[in-house]
Amino acid sequence: MSQPVQALLFDVFGTVVDWREGVARDAAAFLRRRPAARQDAYAFADAWRALYSPAMEAVRAGRRPFTRLDQLHRENLEATLPAFGVDPASAPEDELQWLNRAWHRLDPWPDSVAGLARLKAGHIIATLSNGNTSLLLNMAKYAGLPWDAILGAEAAQAYKPMPQAYLRTAELLDLPPERICLVAAHNGDLAAARRCGFKTAFIMRPREFGPEQRTDLAAEQDWDWVARDLVELAGILGC
Repeated sequence: MSQPVQALLFDVFGTVVDWREGVARDAAAFLRRRPAARQDAYAFADAWRALYSPAMEAVRAGRRPFTRLDQLHRENLEATLPAFGVDPASAPEDELQWLNRAWHRLDPWPDSVAGLARLKAGHIIATLSNGNTSLLLNMAKYAGLPWDAILGAEAAQAYKPMPQAYLRTAELLDLPPERICLVAAHNGDLAAARRCGFKTAFIMRPREFGPEQRTDLAAEQDWDWVARDLVELAGILGC
């Protein structure tokens, strides 16, 4: 007989919060202050986000030591700006810092806060995100996310989907992997967690990448649970 799940760990960007809208909102404010710049905030958000995984891959592959996501985001921001007609060297440092911290100020999906509150009543709920600790703490305060703990890449010193990201997080919780469920809107993340022995729950976020999204529109494996949102997941789990 399988043991009940004690902890629910959550991917955050895209699963719990809407990164694209939040980043585009702040990018729009930044670009409006530069009328000569290319005024396409959603394209800016997409271009910045497109550098996310390649930047982490340098860490995963051992080409650079573990580097916090805030630093990777800043490097990626400076790489993105020229394509939108902005010389990073011409922008005041305080404005660059403010824009880089757009990732700290992301709004939750409409179901997220209520769903997490229900799930928390019966489980430990914590992050298992590639975001660094201060980023996730600031986001939790901004968005009202009621985490029991902030865990993930920085605590594990490994970026998903490296096995260490999942297994070291389980060690920090002092729980065997089979007592933990990863909740994510990304099939690849769930596949990596399953290989580490975690239970899995797929949440549908068909607009994470905007109206033309082509990936992660449906569950691609027989995940343990599949739900349209976190409130529905709470109901499925009896919370």
